[in-house]
Amino acid sequence: MNRRSFCANTALSSAGLMFGADRLSSVDNEPQPASYYNIVEEANKFRKIDSHMHINMAPGSGPEVQIDIADRLGIHKLVVSKPVTLPDRPFQDYIDNNNQILKAMKQYPSRFLGQFTINPVFAEESLEEINRCAGQGMSGIKLYYEVKINDPLYYPVIEKMIDLRMVILMHSYSGLGRGGHRTRYGNLYPNESTPEDFADIAARYPEGMFQFAHIGAGCDWQYECKVLKDHPNVYVDVSGSNNENNMINYAISYLGEERLLYASDNSYYQSIGNILSADITDDQRRKIFFDNYNNLLKKGGFNVG
Repeated sequence: MNRRSFCANTALSSAGLMFGADRLSSVDNEPQPASYYNIVEEANKFRKIDSHMHINMAPGSGPEVQIDIADRLGIHKLVVSKPVTLPDRPFQDYIDNNNQILKAMKQYPSRFLGQFTINPVFAEESLEEINRCAGQGMSGIKLYYEVKINDPLYYPVIEKMIDLRMVILMHSYSGLGRGGHRTRYGNLYPNESTPEDFADIAARYPEGMFQFAHIGAGCDWQYECKVLKDHPNVYVDVSGSNNENNMINYAISYLGEERLLYASDNSYYQSIGNILSADITDDQRRKIFFDNYNNLLKKGGFNVG
């Protein structure tokens, strides 16, 4: 089976990547034609940094489960955060979540790179928390939708991140469009950051490293790529459970192969499957899976050896 045929066989590919070849005994024990495409074997050809994922410390779904999945899929490093997703929460919730990431980093120092989360509404507390978390080895920040990425409240935070040479990962969204207009399936929350918001802040801070989250999350990824095309300091991660064909090729055509970052946002097998099934070279896959994000980490001294 070649990669084109693989695209048409998404049910098997998803199962194979999710559970591993060893868990597909009913398939693997049958004779396969010479053209058989071993999905898990192909996935493991490439070293990977998952640049956007979230951690759950609950028993049965904690770090050990995520590392087990990562081991089967060849994910060498997992960049983890735990954002506060409910509105109007006290700042202590951000500290508590960051402490859970620090705990996971200490448990598995060779596997997890931690990202802290803050709320810029709490200006002084946010800068103090950045100093605390950076001092304990965290490598970046994960922002949610308390305020938009280009809100002036974020200016001191972004300037601090530029000083630390850290990646700024921000939740993003763009509803499906039609005729140049957003449909009713537009932004879900008033403060969600749009491609236009990223373009604005990237122009204001060209030295910043901005990561636009999850173009594979069911959003208008074509529109997002078009808006971000002329902003080279915005990097796009391909995470999400959306499996539309041609997303990777389209993003490369607008952004270039060096601005795409592998990420799962905990949709591990879909995100890997999209890259494997894209009509690109193995060198391009290596860049997306590993090199591009590692080059960003290198600027702050966090790169993987």
